[in-house]
Amino acid sequence: MAAVRVEAVLAAAEEQEAEKRRSITVEKELELEYDLGNLLAVDRNPPPAAALRGAGPRREALLRALARDNTQLLVSRLWELPAERAGGAGGPLVAQLPEPTFRLPREKPAPKPRPPTRWEQFARLKGIRRKKKTSLVWDEQAKEWRRRWGYKRAGGDPARAWLAEVPAGADPEEDQFARLRREKRERVARNELNRLRNLARAHRAGSAVPAAPLHPTGHQDRDELRRVARVARVSTASLGRFQPRLPKEPAEPPSRSGGKKRRFQPLLGNLAAERSRQLELLRDMGSKKPVLDITRAVNKQLRQEEAEAAAANKGKKQSKRGKRGRRQQRPGRSGKKSGARRQPQQQKPTGGGTGGGRRKKA
Repeated sequence: MAAVRVEAVLAAAEEQEAEKRRSITVEKELELEYDLGNLLAVDRNPPPAAALRGAGPRREALLRALARDNTQLLVSRLWELPAERAGGAGGPLVAQLPEPTFRLPREKPAPKPRPPTRWEQFARLKGIRRKKKTSLVWDEQAKEWRRRWGYKRAGGDPARAWLAEVPAGADPEEDQFARLRREKRERVARNELNRLRNLARAHRAGSAVPAAPLHPTGHQDRDELRRVARVARVSTASLGRFQPRLPKEPAEPPSRSGGKKRRFQPLLGNLAAERSRQLELLRDMGSKKPVLDITRAVNKQLRQEEAEAAAANKGKKQSKRGKRGRRQQRPGRSGKKSGARRQPQQQKPTGGGTGGGRRKKA
């Protein structure tokens, strides 16, 4: 009995070891096509058709096993890529994925790149690289970590300090606190001006028709002020929905393009509606009869009839004008006019007496 039990234990251990090896070793007749950049594996091996007929536990088990084997092959390929530790020696192991080779379709159009600002253009021309700074710095006066910029920043606001240093060469009678407040207002105004200029430049670059240049220092007309206010309003993340409105401004906030905002269908939602749309599209593509838009066809026919009627009326007016002109020209009247014009050119004979020009009948 003891020998039988040992053999059974050994057989069970061998089965467990074979199961472990089978879990990481998968054999396929045709090798899978991999795109590790997109974490994609394409299996060209045909599945058994007999097992996939009908719906039942056997089919579900076959599909789960097929998905599991292909996932194991993909994970095995990922472990063959070069890897490194993220965040130091104690960090997780991260694999370096290659460039994707399969171009995945995209539902929505790719976003357009934002036009660079003047500073970004200058930095690119001069080779200046932007260095990321931490948002918190140590404040020696308060002995705590504070923000680098903004409210309650490190070092405090110089305009609100209780003591202001008089710089060398400045007027000792000048109010330094007023000077600091004035310089702060100028900096804020200059930053706002630069922001509006960048927005206007980006708006001109994005529109097909070049917009008129902005004049922040003056010479603004009503249309330009309305356009600048709209551009500044929609520059927030909420497209100006929570911004205070000006007098006589429409309640509905304008969009970035100034027109109707496009609405896209959600990626995840009603599957039945999506299935019906796809089936309708396939039905229209497969039908031999073209899809007829009744409203568009009627409008086209009406426009064509109006154009023909306008052309006919124009031809009738021209013909009436020509007849009226021919009626006004009479042959007798034209002869008199021509004779009257030629009369001064004829020379009459002159006589010696005073009554030589007239003759009386006897």
